[in-house]
Amino acid sequence: MEPVITIFVAIVALIALITLIKMVKIVPQQRNDVVERLGKYNRTLTPGLNILVPFIDAVRTKVDLREQVVSFPPQPVITSDNLVVSIDTVLYFKVIDPVRATYEIANFLQAIEQLTVTTLRNVIGSMDLERSLTSREEVNRQLSVVLDENTGRWGVKVTRVEIKAIEPPPSIRDSMEKQMRAERDRRAAILNAEGSKQSQILTAEGEKQAAVLRADGERQARILQAEGQAKAIKLVVDAIHVSAPDNKVMAWQYLQALPQIAAGASNKLWIVPAELTRALDGIASTFGGLVPDPAAAAAARESGAEVEAEVQRVAQQAAEAVRQIENEASRLPKE
Repeated sequence: MEPVITIFVAIVALIALITLIKMVKIVPQQRNDVVERLGKYNRTLTPGLNILVPFIDAVRTKVDLREQVVSFPPQPVITSDNLVVSIDTVLYFKVIDPVRATYEIANFLQAIEQLTVTTLRNVIGSMDLERSLTSREEVNRQLSVVLDENTGRWGVKVTRVEIKAIEPPPSIRDSMEKQMRAERDRRAAILNAEGSKQSQILTAEGEKQAAVLRADGERQARILQAEGQAKAIKLVVDAIHVSAPDNKVMAWQYLQALPQIAAGASNKLWIVPAELTRALDGIASTFGGLVPDPAAAAAARESGAEVEAEVQRVAQQAAEAVRQIENEASRLPKE
């Protein structure tokens, strides 16, 4: 009898332990458990320690209350211009009513996916390809409005819908790339033309300003040169008037100018003023008369015999040169 009693006690203890385990239910934070009693909804367990009736109460579903993210596979959508594009969407949602999420719909996640696909096809179907590629914000807004209206009765709140990617057909992508390349080339050509135009304008402006500055500089230089020449001539004229030169001085100037007149190889005609010969004769006679005078000779030796001799020689050579020029001029044919 004792072994039988021992087995019975062990069975009772095991049943009591199982019953105790089933009575105590610990729910973690951000989760609610839906409890049914004999197949009918009874209550919702909140986070913490909860007591159940063993073998009568049962947990139907465990609902996560945190915001969840679901990425749906690419869906083919036809635009208004009859082009098929592939669209990837990302859905952000959270369960706000565990009871309705459990009893109002069998699988709310699948329902949200199908509702997203149909809504996306309706929205994109009213747009052409170019607008659908540039109107993501508008598409996201319309999707959020439609999903929020339809998922509210399921106890689900759609917080955000994002279009992750819109992929046009390969042929359309090639055409778009060619179009973008052509547009970039056109912009580059326009920019190059504008740069060349601005460069030419700036170069022309620079050359214009440089020419103006050069002309102004030449004008100022000529004015200054003319003023200098005028002052020099005035000084020479004033000096001549003050010194009152006689024929001897003028003859000496003629003598200095004769080598320059005769320097040209093509000079065949020389115009010699009559005053030149008379002045040279006077100079020669003057210098010639000084030689036999003993007092003049003594003075000349004191001031420099070499200078006197050189002056006399130059005067005689000048007189001879003038006579030779007159002779050659008389032999030239008269026009």
